[in-house]
Amino acid sequence: MTKFRFAIASSLALATMLAAAPVHAQDTPAAATAEGEDDGIIVVTARKRDETLSDVPIAVTAITGDTLVSRGFNSVREAAVLSPGLNINSDGTGRAFVSIRGVGVTLVQSVQPGVGLFIDGIYQPNTAYLNNPLNDVERIEVLRGPQGTLYGKNTMGGAINVITRQPGNDFEARANASYAGPDNSWMVAGSVSGPIVTDKVALRVAASHRQQDGFLTNTVIGGDANPLNTDSINATLRVTPSDGFALTIKGYYDSVDGVNVPYSRVSGPTDYRRDVQFNTLNEVRFKYRGVNARAEADLGGGSRLSVIGAYDMRNGFTPDGEGDFGPTDTVRTIARDSLRTLTLESRLDSEWSDQFSTLFGVFYSNEMVRARGQDTINIVHPVLGPISIVRNTAAKNVGDTYAAFGTVFWKPNLDWEVALGLRYDHEDRTSRGSVNGGLTSAKLSSDEWQPKLSITRKWTPDLMTYVSVARGYRGGGFNAPTAPAAVRVYNGDSAWTYEGGVKYATPGLSLSGSIFYSDYKDYIGLNSIAPAVGGGLVTVDLNTGDVESYGVELEAMVRPVQAWTLRGAFTWMHARITDDSAYRTVTGRTLSSDRLTFQPDWTASFSSDYRIETGGDSDVTLSAGLVGKGKRLAATLNPTTPTFLDSYWLTNASIAYRTGPVEVALFANNIFNTEYFESYIEKTTLALAGLPASDLGITGDRRRYGVRASLKF
Repeated sequence: MTKFRFAIASSLALATMLAAAPVHAQDTPAAATAEGEDDGIIVVTARKRDETLSDVPIAVTAITGDTLVSRGFNSVREAAVLSPGLNINSDGTGRAFVSIRGVGVTLVQSVQPGVGLFIDGIYQPNTAYLNNPLNDVERIEVLRGPQGTLYGKNTMGGAINVITRQPGNDFEARANASYAGPDNSWMVAGSVSGPIVTDKVALRVAASHRQQDGFLTNTVIGGDANPLNTDSINATLRVTPSDGFALTIKGYYDSVDGVNVPYSRVSGPTDYRRDVQFNTLNEVRFKYRGVNARAEADLGGGSRLSVIGAYDMRNGFTPDGEGDFGPTDTVRTIARDSLRTLTLESRLDSEWSDQFSTLFGVFYSNEMVRARGQDTINIVHPVLGPISIVRNTAAKNVGDTYAAFGTVFWKPNLDWEVALGLRYDHEDRTSRGSVNGGLTSAKLSSDEWQPKLSITRKWTPDLMTYVSVARGYRGGGFNAPTAPAAVRVYNGDSAWTYEGGVKYATPGLSLSGSIFYSDYKDYIGLNSIAPAVGGGLVTVDLNTGDVESYGVELEAMVRPVQAWTLRGAFTWMHARITDDSAYRTVTGRTLSSDRLTFQPDWTASFSSDYRIETGGDSDVTLSAGLVGKGKRLAATLNPTTPTFLDSYWLTNASIAYRTGPVEVALFANNIFNTEYFESYIEKTTLALAGLPASDLGITGDRRRYGVRASLKF
């Protein structure tokens, strides 16, 4: 609470200093500038209602679709560098580790994410989507801090809301393409939208293809060790038979072919090798399909009803998986899995007066995961000699979540707003599995309350401050059927977050800052090795203990002259384990560091865009950018000596020529060919598993340079 009081006091002091500075009154609300936008009012749906970015009392970053194209970002993971507090790492096509402010980190895909991912308001229960192609995106909203009151469980760190472009009355066509070397990285995407029946029916169709060879080489079987190939298509139909009713139906299909865990055997955290010594490509294939529908009706009297339903499917296949991270056949895997998710939500947004409004709703989701696998373990017994152990496993996990939520918004006058929300979630999860015919089962049930209170003060049309307190939680889960009964189940974790923030925006200048403190209980984030049913060992996820996270986030846009725009974002964060007794009790082991895996103490991004008018409807834009990440703890089970990854900075630049609706650009990323690790596993993990001990690392992308072009009209 001491840090919370400090955060609030600091926020109010900053607000007072800004309020004392000269400001220019405006007749309309001050404009907040999203990354890549001109001085216009940016509307976001962070609180599930349309509000300007500068007015919403949440630490939120909006990244526009045009920015994604101009910066060459093709996934949420790549775009994460533009948002303070958001940290995403990946060690394979189907794996992503995401956290916000150090809260909610997920190291394996079987753990429910602690940062919620939503596509057009539809919850995505698997973090692998963070690597998937972004197709025809209008903007990405990154909401920091617990969002459970409106978004539900698994948003205790925050939420990432991806909003795609919608069809309308105007005909619109977009296309963009890029090619870069030296790894033969290319992408082509396009969309077309227009009315079928004016004012009544509109359709939008978008598609994209992306592929690259990557920068890793397999020195055992030859060829590229980290290729990627994706195809994506979606279609959205919007029907508006009357002024007060709209129905939107969307279907999508994504195909993603890549590899998982392409680790090199390295001698330490400064050995940036790129040779992968697998005797298999370790290929993974994913197919994503789904359909969702949203009905919106104006009920009159200031009330609006929204009903959303979605059914999403994911199928995964690993035809020949590498399990020993080396050139031998010690561990090989064949695996198939499927995920089916049904979600339903209904909410009623009512404005009772100028001072009082409410948002109430109910929610239901059903998740079902089926997985089958065959592990072949080849060992040499000291007496019996060579032995092959074949283990067949199957699992079916089912989760049902029921929720009711509500938020009351009270504006006693034009300067103040108080928002009080509460959500109740009930979750039932079951797991049934088999190991070589032997059956296992487990159950998990939870009832959780997630409150949130925010108080907003509008000092001038340009300046606002807010304070908030909120609780979020993440559901628990199950380890593999091969895990010992004592660790088959792990419980959910939760966080209370206290926050104070300030936002200031005028044409040519926008500033925002927040100070936060999170008290994190029963942290799910570290795993360990345990004896496996049927032989060998299995990785298990555990509740580690308690974590404390606090820090400062800053964002700014400055336009010294009309043609020159500077942007920056910075986070300083102290996230540390304060009590690891739960981990020590279960494993009998100690941790070598109180830091969280892969979590840096600071992240930063800076960019400069200078536009030169060349006559008529043409211009040239010179752009440069810098992104950095601080020192991070590698994944390690070493009880005494931690392994840290060095901090790094990456420099990017481009020069773009635009004439009318056409733009062509030359670009280069990681200009100075900076070496850094995307992911790293210290050798103790392999040693405990009885495998040849070596540190494992995946180095980040090297220098890329190429050309891109875009068209929109």
